[in-house]
Amino acid sequence: MFGIQSRRDLTMELQSQIPILRPSIHARRANIVVKFQDLYGFTVEGNVDDVNVLNEVREKVRNQGRVWWALEASKGANWYLQPEILLIGDGIALKTSLKISTLTNAITLKRLIRKGIPPVLRPKVWFSLSGAAKKKSTVPDSYYSDLTKAVDGKVTPATRQIDHDLPRTFPGHPWLDTPEGHAALRRVLVGYSFRDSDVGYCQGLNYVAALLLLVMKTEEDAFWMLAVLLENVLVRDCYTTNLSGCHVEQRVFKDLLAQKCPRIATHLEDMGFDVSLVATEWFLCLFSKSLPSETTLRVWDVLFYEGAKVLFHAALAIFKMKENELLMTHQVGDVINILQKTSHQLFDPDELLTVAFEKIGSMTTNTISKQRKKQEPAVMAELDQRLRRLNSLKENGKST
Repeated sequence: MFGIQSRRDLTMELQSQIPILRPSIHARRANIVVKFQDLYGFTVEGNVDDVNVLNEVREKVRNQGRVWWALEASKGANWYLQPEILLIGDGIALKTSLKISTLTNAITLKRLIRKGIPPVLRPKVWFSLSGAAKKKSTVPDSYYSDLTKAVDGKVTPATRQIDHDLPRTFPGHPWLDTPEGHAALRRVLVGYSFRDSDVGYCQGLNYVAALLLLVMKTEEDAFWMLAVLLENVLVRDCYTTNLSGCHVEQRVFKDLLAQKCPRIATHLEDMGFDVSLVATEWFLCLFSKSLPSETTLRVWDVLFYEGAKVLFHAALAIFKMKENELLMTHQVGDVINILQKTSHQLFDPDELLTVAFEKIGSMTTNTISKQRKKQEPAVMAELDQRLRRLNSLKENGKST
């Protein structure tokens, strides 16, 4: 733990109770904007209808928790952590000796995860199913402690940028925006910047690591979740200096939008709208800055089990949900406003994920991997050309 056990316990207690939000009579009559805290301490603004949606979501979370507990009672504690339950890409990896019961459990688990992992179980389920526990087991128990001690006081371009970004990471949050919260987030980010010097630190990781800290039980577990995310779950070069992996993802997303939502893609292209204007932040921050916290974490539930393809599902779903409105736009600013407003008000995770998996259609990890390989040469050529232009400008500047 990291010195805030009482606050952490209080958070877990609030999660288990999941209180009903009750706006005042005045607010209900006037339908004015009200402010309240969600399960993870974030301040949310919305009208009474939004509050009603959030209360419905909280009831769904309670019901989903009952489903998980009932399955634990019938299948045994931690049945979902069986090593035989392997998910590779989009399908279950079958072994000749695999029992029918194990296959049934794997299929059940996939469905359960898409319906949402109860908040109190998220740390344990994420840590095991993502591969973080296995990654941690390959190093000495003191690895994280030794790492944080070894890098304490060292100054690099990454640490300077991290220090700059700490107060800008979810400002106003009751724990993250405190000296204790800043210190914990800094240790995780600085530690990882030394673990992987190719990545170092990239803006966007501060939001991802901050949300991991809120979910996981310990700072160390948050560090390993960040490690498995960057090293195994996401495209390798998403957060390197030139963001080449992120550029590839944006090109793949543009192609998928043309395939899955051709009318929207054509309309936006005719308007001269570049989808990366909104999608870059979605992919770099993994929706943590765009979607309400519980909706973000529902996307992450699937991300840590099925892989990065869920990011494309979610991004396409946001466009799909507002297809009619987007087709009526004529200005780039209007498109951005619609997408930002939509994402910020998606308080019901099922609304997003139903569209993502049922209306967008199937997308296999293998198909997306092929799309990435197809786009990589063009991205690298573009980045190389950009670097050449930059170097040329520098040389011209020196000669004048």
